[in-house]
Amino acid sequence: MNPLKTAVVICCVALLCACSQKKETISPNGKISVSVYVEPAADKAYGKAYFDVNYRVGQSEATLLSKVSLGLCTEQQRFADNLRLVSVSAPEAINESYEMITGKRSHCVNNAAERIYLFENEEKQTLKIAFRAYNDGVVFRYQLDETGTETAFVTEELTTYPIPDGTNRWMQQYANDYEGFFPLATNGESKGRRPSQLWGYPALIEPQDSLFVLITEANIRKGDSGSRLYNGDQSDQYQVRSPDEKIAFNKSFTSPWRVLIVGTLADVVESTLVTDVSEPSKVSDTNWIVPGAAAWIYWGHNHGSRDFQLVKEYIDLAAHMGWPYNLIDWEWDVMANGGTIQDALQYAREKGIKPLLWYNSGTSWIGPGAPGPLDRLNNKENREKEYAQLQEMGVSGIKIDFFAVDGAKMMAYYIDLLEDASKYKLMINFHGATIPRGWQRTYPHLMTVEAVYGAEWYNNLPILTERAAAHNATLPFTRNVIGSMDYTPGTFSDSQHPHITSHGHELALPVVFESALQHMPDRPDTYYALPDEVKTFLSGLPTAWDETKLLSGYPGEEVVMARRKGDVWYIGGLNGTNERRTLTFATHFLTESSKTITLIKDGQEERSFRIEAPAQITNRESVSVDCLSRGGFVAVIK
Repeated sequence: MNPLKTAVVICCVALLCACSQKKETISPNGKISVSVYVEPAADKAYGKAYFDVNYRVGQSEATLLSKVSLGLCTEQQRFADNLRLVSVSAPEAINESYEMITGKRSHCVNNAAERIYLFENEEKQTLKIAFRAYNDGVVFRYQLDETGTETAFVTEELTTYPIPDGTNRWMQQYANDYEGFFPLATNGESKGRRPSQLWGYPALIEPQDSLFVLITEANIRKGDSGSRLYNGDQSDQYQVRSPDEKIAFNKSFTSPWRVLIVGTLADVVESTLVTDVSEPSKVSDTNWIVPGAAAWIYWGHNHGSRDFQLVKEYIDLAAHMGWPYNLIDWEWDVMANGGTIQDALQYAREKGIKPLLWYNSGTSWIGPGAPGPLDRLNNKENREKEYAQLQEMGVSGIKIDFFAVDGAKMMAYYIDLLEDASKYKLMINFHGATIPRGWQRTYPHLMTVEAVYGAEWYNNLPILTERAAAHNATLPFTRNVIGSMDYTPGTFSDSQHPHITSHGHELALPVVFESALQHMPDRPDTYYALPDEVKTFLSGLPTAWDETKLLSGYPGEEVVMARRKGDVWYIGGLNGTNERRTLTFATHFLTESSKTITLIKDGQEERSFRIEAPAQITNRESVSVDCLSRGGFVAVIK
């Protein structure tokens, strides 16, 4: 062979090998690694970019995600199957701590290693992808430094997660309001009320026995759209897709973080990765942001906020129970029967209760019959005028409902609502809305978000009756991982459609489900009739936590959650099955050797309690609680 040809062949082979080598980023604790690489096409130095996610247990390593596709297309540039990995930066340590007013943990600490992977296409255009390996997951995002034009458009993201058939998964078919179930499945077949090949975040998968990955995204800013997953082209390949045909940007582009929370179920449930990678708080004075429970009229009286006398009953309930807030829901602008909204606000002030008011976002349900108040928040001038009046009237926060699809325009509207509300010290609750994507850190007055098939559906359809127990035992591992969830938990009587979960199950929900504004949905006379011990528990229950621990559980079957406020631990347990079950938890999380435990659990029948006398407990015990089918319990340790 010609020596020159031989040299060329050797150089090409060496180049191909170098391009296909995997470049790792490893978490600080060494458990999680992400390997990024290019598989060149035959006889070429260019090809497709992928990454793997690996998890180390002792001396063994499991690959939890393999060959996740990477790529991005704009109107001017294409980064797809034509990539070469040019360089990888040295690992940079990320060490951060911050405080949260809401959520599962008040003091958050995160550590990661970050590397920037520089890719080049055949036109010599460059794309950067930043990867971080945290102790509880992997995040990555795309960066385009210069496109050569003032305004450009992203037309497609090629990130695609392979989830092989046979893999356990709990995924929700996408809908604008994220109100659906997370049924256990082992393939990508679409079923349910709204069959679709689009899937919403978060998506939980179990690629290895007892090891999980929760897929979501974080740090949405103005100009970004919220994405979802699409598997219509190939059922085991889930591509990140925007609802917008194209996303505009000026000169440079940085995508939201794609987030993979990785590890055991406890790692997933206790993770704060969504807020860890989101922008710090933009609100300097936060003294007015106070989590708490609220009386709520809608579940028991759908149109009750029209009725001044009924509204007064719920204000009285809040005062009786020691809850700081009362939510006056839709149609308060047409209140009658002896009073107006001004009279209701005055009555709340006299009772020492802080009022919250409902608004229509004016973006989704806006046709004939749309409930009001409507069209007061859509433009900045009207919004600031309304916010100023609310502040003057002593309103503490607003619930904004019925949002349209998660495109860039809608994401910007959410942020506008939050930014302006902070000027007038109004807390925000988004309903019929998108999922939390880290805004609860950036805008700490975002107290809660619905985006869940919650207890209000007992008002609408009979489907929740049979499915509630398993659904409730799935949400702590899926939707509630990523942020506060306004499920409106704890119903002891019935709405239009009955519930068949036990009283112990219902009492556990406000502990198991985290929401900084916890709306208590039942009727006043139901709460008044509860045993004194149960009323005391509900009156003193915190709604934001210093620490959260998953003690046991598996999606759809059972969960035992421990949450700490100060030096008091609150524990909630749910049986998600139709069989009696004993729920067990260890007390090793207690830092003191001896404390007192008070237990409230299922009685002999579904709608009764058994209240045990306080007892001493150490941090070296195992506690077992017998539960009815669809049952549950709460415990207070102090």
